[in-house]
Amino acid sequence: MGHRIVPMTDVPGIEDLWSSVTQGVWPEYNVHGDVSGALWDAFVERFPEFQFALLDEQSGDLAGRGYTIPCAWDGTVDGLPGGFDGLMEDAFALQDRGDPPDTLSAMAIAIRPAHQGQGLAARMIEHMQAIARDRALGALIAPLRPTWKERYPLAPIERYAFWTREDGAPFDPWIRLHARLGGEILRPEPRSLRITGTIAEWESWTGLPFPDSGPYVFPQGLAPLEIDRDEDIGRYWEPNVWVRHEVR
Repeated sequence: MGHRIVPMTDVPGIEDLWSSVTQGVWPEYNVHGDVSGALWDAFVERFPEFQFALLDEQSGDLAGRGYTIPCAWDGTVDGLPGGFDGLMEDAFALQDRGDPPDTLSAMAIAIRPAHQGQGLAARMIEHMQAIARDRALGALIAPLRPTWKERYPLAPIERYAFWTREDGAPFDPWIRLHARLGGEILRPEPRSLRITGTIAEWESWTGLPFPDSGPYVFPQGLAPLEIDRDEDIGRYWEPNVWVRHEVR
């Protein structure tokens, strides 16, 4: 089965199509970020030329999407945005000022479950590099959401990011793929994407009851969720790992 990558703008009604097929692509809680959830629709509308779609050539079905955002970065580890949330806020502010970007950041790669395991993620990363190259942006950076971190939610991301296999390759499959494509780990980001909600909202998002205040691990969560029943609130910070790809 073949696939092709096309600009998002070449797929009429892509938002309606995507909303009907996203089950299993992202965990429910992950789309309710305090910053990312509020800015996501505006992000896609404001930067349409930086988004693309993955189509099944045989059926024409929408198989996946890739999201990137132009930003400014001084090339130093200390100069990286403050996680996923900071990246979005900085990129919006950059555009509002009318200042030119010099870097491209990956935001997300989403592939429907039926199309996973076919090497498509690597093609999409390479396409992101091509977007940066075509627009003369000096680097591709990415705040990665490590695939297996949900299996080890109590392990600090500062340690998990550097776990390796016996062959020396990164332990996490998503970090490992980026490394295979030339990506370099720059910095673990323990507080990258903030999600807060009422206890009822968190119970709906996770399918778990939270009968008492305190920290909880939950399905597909990368770090503990902190529940405060007195305030009726759950607070969660999703960790990420910053990587950089050279653009040649």
